Amino acid sequence: MTAIDHSFSAFNPSGIGLDNGNLLGLPFDYNTAETIVFGVPWEVTVSYGAGTAQGPQAVLNASRQLDLYDFDYPDGWKHGIFMPAISESILQTSHTLREQAAHLIDHLEQGGSVADHPKLKAVLDRINDECRSLNRWLYEQVRAALQQGKRPAVIGGDHSVPLGCIQALADQYPAFGILHIDAHADLRQAYEGFTFSHASIMYNVLDLPQVSKLVQVGIRDLCHDEVEVINQSQGRITAHYDPVLKQKLYGGASWIDLCQQIVADLPQHVYISFDVDGLDPKLCPHTGTPVPGGLELEQTFCLFREVVNSDRTIIGFDVSEVGNDEWDGNVGARTVYKLCNLMSLSQPQL
Repeated sequence: MTAIDHSFSAFNPSGIGLDNGNLLGLPFDYNTAETIVFGVPWEVTVSYGAGTAQGPQAVLNASRQLDLYDFDYPDGWKHGIFMPAISESILQTSHTLREQAAHLIDHLEQGGSVADHPKLKAVLDRINDECRSLNRWLYEQVRAALQQGKRPAVIGGDHSVPLGCIQALADQYPAFGILHIDAHADLRQAYEGFTFSHASIMYNVLDLPQVSKLVQVGIRDLCHDEVEVINQSQGRITAHYDPVLKQKLYGGASWIDLCQQIVADLPQHVYISFDVDGLDPKLCPHTGTPVPGGLELEQTFCLFREVVNSDRTIIGFDVSEVGNDEWDGNVGARTVYKLCNLMSLSQPQL
C-alpha cells in the first residue's frame, strides 16, 4: 500500500486511483481533511441477509475506481476527505455477536420467548450492552472530529450504526432534521428484543429532542405499528411512501417538484441517513433487506441537490447497509463521494 502524499502539487486528480488506504486514493490525513468518514463494520442485529459489516471495506476498495470530477462540485475533493482505518476489533466482535444473535432470532421465529430461556436472555443482554458500547465509541469519535471543526460521515454496517454520530451532532446543534432514505421506516421499538436494532434506528433517534423533524423517503415495507407512530407524531415525522411517490410520477408530476416539496419539510440544518435498500435493488442487490421498488441513484442525488439549492446546511450523513459485493461497493462509493461534496458545498465557510 502506497503511503499518502499530502502535497497537492504531487497529486493528480485525473491520475490512477492510488491504493494508499484512503477513500478515492485522496492525499489527505485526519489533520488535513475537512470531512472524516468513519467506517463501522457492524451488523449484529440484521434480521435477513448478512454481509453489510464488510460494507465499509467494499466502499473503500471500489472508491479507487471512481473519477474525481463531480458535476455539482468539480473541485470538491480539495476540501479533503479522510477515512480512518476500519477497526478489525469491531468487525470481529460483530461476527461473534452476529452468530449468537442468529440463534436468538431463530428461537423467536419458532414461536419461542427469550424470557423463558435464561441463556438466550444473557445473550440478548450482552448484545444490547455491546451495541451501547459501539454507540458510545462512535459518539466519542464524531464528537472529537466536531471539536476540531470537521464534518462527520459514517459508512455502515447495518443501519443501527449511525446512532452515535447523530447523538454527537445533537450536542452540537440545538435543532436539526433528518432526511431518511430507506425502504423501511425503522420505527420499531427494540425489534426482536434488540434495543439498538437496525429496524429501530429512527425510533431511537426520536428520543433526541434536538431532532425536530424526520422526513422519510422511499418507504415501502413497514408494519401497522410504525404507521401509527408516523400518524400520531403530530407532524414531527413526514413519510413520503414509495407507492405514493410513484403514483404521482405516473400521474405526470415531475421529480424535481416532488423533491422541492420533500425538502420544504426540513429545517435549516439537515442530517442525511441513507440506507441503500431505499434504492431499486438492482443497484445494491446484496444489501441486508432488499425490497422491490425504490429510487434510482440519480433521483436521490437530485433530492440531495435540492437540499443544497434551498440553502439548507448538511451537517453530516451516513450510508448504511452496503453489501459485501464489488457492485454494491461501487454504488456505495459513488454515494459517499457525492454526499461529501454536497455537504462541503452546503458549508463553504469551512
